[in-house]
Amino acid sequence: MIDSIIAFAEHLRSQPNFWGFISIPFVAAVVTWAHVWFAMKMVFYPLEFVGIWKPWLGWQGIVPRKAGKMAAIVVDNTLAKLGSLSEIFREMDPEKIARHVSEGLMERIEDMVDEIMNEKNRVFWENLPISFKKRVYSRVRRQVPEIMEGLVRDLGENIEDLIDLKAMVVRQMEGDRALVVRVFQEVGNREIQFVVTSSFWIGLALGFVQMILWYFFPWHWGLPLYGAVLGYATNWIALAMVFRPLNPVKIGPWRMQGLFLKRQPEISEKFAELSTQEMVSLKHLVNEMLTGTYSERTRALIRRHISPLLEGGVVRTAIQLTVGPTGYASLKRTIVEKAAALSLAPLSNPQFNKDRAKVIASIFSTRMKAMSSKEFQDLLRPAFQEDEWIVIVLGGVLGGVAGWIQLMTGFTH
Repeated sequence: MIDSIIAFAEHLRSQPNFWGFISIPFVAAVVTWAHVWFAMKMVFYPLEFVGIWKPWLGWQGIVPRKAGKMAAIVVDNTLAKLGSLSEIFREMDPEKIARHVSEGLMERIEDMVDEIMNEKNRVFWENLPISFKKRVYSRVRRQVPEIMEGLVRDLGENIEDLIDLKAMVVRQMEGDRALVVRVFQEVGNREIQFVVTSSFWIGLALGFVQMILWYFFPWHWGLPLYGAVLGYATNWIALAMVFRPLNPVKIGPWRMQGLFLKRQPEISEKFAELSTQEMVSLKHLVNEMLTGTYSERTRALIRRHISPLLEGGVVRTAIQLTVGPTGYASLKRTIVEKAAALSLAPLSNPQFNKDRAKVIASIFSTRMKAMSSKEFQDLLRPAFQEDEWIVIVLGGVLGGVAGWIQLMTGFTH
């Protein structure tokens, strides 16, 4: 047996293409690692189309190119299943939100009133007695907390009619493709790294198969053909390992399951943190209410709650003195716009947003962990599935090119 192996080794060494032959699996490993690494980069980059004829001659990363579609899938398959908007807003503690906004407005009561009144009749307002102005400031300051509490409560109860969640998230992601890439990369970072690293060993193993095929069937164009099949197969295997098998399968002492699915608890926490801070934060929700599809409904609610502020004796007198009876309706609109703009400032506070996000992240995370493997897979897979073939075919093309180069350089005899 040993003599036969030695004789076979001597036979191989005597071949003019010996070094090209034994290099096949190692070249296959390196090339496979390179084209899988390149394929993973192509999934995310470039953020914008680079080329001369969109979309045919050039490239844009799969994730940034399909940002809107992926956002819609994330909303439909994940966010919409984790909780209703009213539930999300309720868990953010509307009373605390109202207090936070009130405190922010209190700091600017005088400036806000002066700004509004000066806009209508600067000379008259500036010449009113200080004592009269102070009575107006005091009246407004007393009423703001109650008004804000009622307004925030009303917004929470009607939030489903004030926000189009899918439109909001799609608009965000289409407007910030770097955010989309960051979300997908942070959620699936370990899977991406594993795919790239394991591709070297998959390429090495299949390279030995390629070497054996070449030994028995040394057809001139066989090496590029084997390389193309190898490249196609490794990219397919690498992607399949992320999501397959769907449910745990026991093979001897090993428990096999798709890498993404195996990390469900960890990924749930990361996705919950990112989505509540970057996609459905309090700041985003309020901004959507005030500027989104149904913003006019929000302004109608604000007008209804602001009206009592304008009806008080001293305030009404100040208004009529400043703008006259006919300017009353116009002033109402001005106050609504100012109140809407000013309410965003305290709600943009990063720490306040982070505190509110933690509450929702905890709920999202718990519910994601309880998802079935099929539901959890739908978090990311549908977004990639449509264009997976591009990455797989790319592996075949690059594998074929590498096989051809190897044929030209290592098998010239």
